[in-house]
Amino acid sequence: MKRTFRILPILLAALLYGCAGSSTALPEDFTAKIYTPDYASGFDIRGNDNDASTLITIRNPWQGGADVEQYLLVLRGDARQPKAFPGQVVHAPVRRVVCMSTSHVALLDAIGQAKRICGVSGIDYISNAHVREHRLCGEVRDVGYDSNLNFELLSAMRPDLMLLYGVTGENTVITRKLEELGIPYIYIGDYMEESPLGKAEWMVVTAEICDLRVAGTDTLHRIAADYNRLKKHIAEQMSETRPRVMLNTPYRDTWFMPSTRSYMVRLIEDAGGRYIYPQNDSNTSVAVDMEEAYLLASEADCWINVGACNTLKELTAQNPKFASVPAVRNRRVWNNNRRQTPAGGSDFWESGVVHPDRILEDLHTIFSGSGDSTWYYKRLE
Repeated sequence: MKRTFRILPILLAALLYGCAGSSTALPEDFTAKIYTPDYASGFDIRGNDNDASTLITIRNPWQGGADVEQYLLVLRGDARQPKAFPGQVVHAPVRRVVCMSTSHVALLDAIGQAKRICGVSGIDYISNAHVREHRLCGEVRDVGYDSNLNFELLSAMRPDLMLLYGVTGENTVITRKLEELGIPYIYIGDYMEESPLGKAEWMVVTAEICDLRVAGTDTLHRIAADYNRLKKHIAEQMSETRPRVMLNTPYRDTWFMPSTRSYMVRLIEDAGGRYIYPQNDSNTSVAVDMEEAYLLASEADCWINVGACNTLKELTAQNPKFASVPAVRNRRVWNNNRRQTPAGGSDFWESGVVHPDRILEDLHTIFSGSGDSTWYYKRLE
């Protein structure tokens, strides 16, 4: 009988502990506003009244997404994983992260947390100094591409979280396998943002999972202040005659011209340029034929973002008619590949995501004709 009484308290404690961990949590339980973005449209962070856990809601993180929502529950302290939750769950701070996009590397690096990166996709195309240095000792591994992920390696690495990148939708082959391996994941939709500062604002998401919310918001506010200060200065100094700007090069005999709402066009306008194709006010790029594109290029004062070209000779080799374009004749063709890896990876699409202020300064330098001192861009010779 005495033995029975000794066991009862232990059983009762176990039952109570089990009940504490078996509670359910639903997205609608998180009603406290923790962080509402100022520029981004693809995420928010909310809390609840029970503990310090937060809910990161990701919206439409790929092209063509409509009413798509994904959830990442970030547990803190003694909070335990709920039994029923329609999303992924991690414990903060996450210590080992796999980045499937170069921009994800930049989002962590912006808050000084590149050291948490244990795996990447396409390591030869990444500019980040920490990744380059630590690949040599095997502390940062290349986990493969898209559907060709090295799941055996991932299983051995046991990352706390994978940051995924989606083009047209969720890759269920990957996500089901990750669920089978017990590796949490979330799609990051920074590339879907049309606002330059909206892209950068995704650093707040990586700060949240690292338990560095204040560092994330402070860093974002400093970048936004620099960007908006320069934007205001440019607007005050801007003349009525702004340089007309051509974008891109042909792809398989088709030239894609972005929307006036797009990331690059917003940067062009903020930097004092005038986009050459304002008639595209849709929400996507449109294809124009080569003849129309050539006429547009012929009217432009500047031509930027010319694919993989490193010289004017490479550009005119695509089409000899380009040699007669004023921007080519006047040496006002610039490409955003000054900073690239030996394999051709562009830092413009990596660290540039969290430094739109630097890109804005580059473009203003180009459009104002005030020299060649640029960070991401180089003049083609």
